[in-house]
Amino acid sequence: MNELKGLGVAMVTPFKKSGEVDVNGLKKLTDHLVTGNADYLVVLGTTGESVTLSKEDKKLVLETVMSTNNGRKPIVLGVGGNNTADIASQMARIEPHGITALLSVTPYYNKPTQNGLFEHYKALSESSKLPILLYNVPGRTGVNLLPDTVSKIAFDCRNIIGIKEASGNVEQVMSVIQQTPKEFLVISGDDALTLPLISAGCDGVISVVGNAFPKEFSEMVNLALTGDFENARLIHYRLLDIIKLLFVEGNPAGVKEVLSQLNICGEYLRLPLVPVSDETSEKLRHEMIDQGFLS
Repeated sequence: MNELKGLGVAMVTPFKKSGEVDVNGLKKLTDHLVTGNADYLVVLGTTGESVTLSKEDKKLVLETVMSTNNGRKPIVLGVGGNNTADIASQMARIEPHGITALLSVTPYYNKPTQNGLFEHYKALSESSKLPILLYNVPGRTGVNLLPDTVSKIAFDCRNIIGIKEASGNVEQVMSVIQQTPKEFLVISGDDALTLPLISAGCDGVISVVGNAFPKEFSEMVNLALTGDFENARLIHYRLLDIIKLLFVEGNPAGVKEVLSQLNICGEYLRLPLVPVSDETSEKLRHEMIDQGFLS
């Protein structure tokens, strides 16, 4: 799974002001990421507001990205939820044509035990025709997938090939690296921590800021992966304040505002999410001017 090393981008779903999926904006974003040297695309993840999308919307988004991408980059599809039987059934129906792997977030709200999490992912593993990436983001789900459980899953479920780790806990991520097989992918889920996590052994990132600046962030990630931390640091610190601002009023509101200012797609979200305030918008604009992304 070397094709899932480097920069993966957790794609936003562009909307029109009316709330419909903005197909033209999605095509423009896809081309922006492909030509900007993202290593792979992640479709229908939490950054894509997948919980607000109907089945028809999801079908439209996936088909649009796949047709626009036209095989140029690997595609990872987000398929997660808190109903194990339903997610397993969905995975069993997904054909592998054009999709490299699935990304499945830990069940949210119902707070399973570590044993429950293991059994959940074992059931998904047995149902899926495709490799699966775990996704641990306790700040959103209310449950933390601990290193011992990740290790057990990695050794017992052979088509579970890695994890997007967004706990924000560097020590926990290092424990995951330490306790899993060498070939098991450990991928940063925190843009601001990506550089130090790669130095600790991570295989790259599934990124939010990469939606806006794929060329720069891809260069940083791949410099770090080749051990050139001196040059990687220059890009890291150029983007760091922008990354901080992206999350001040929640994700993906911040990055959609940036994409709007870059004329890639609109800033519109679906409720209960709303666009960022004028104050945050201005801070983002000034920071992008200061860093040379806007004139």
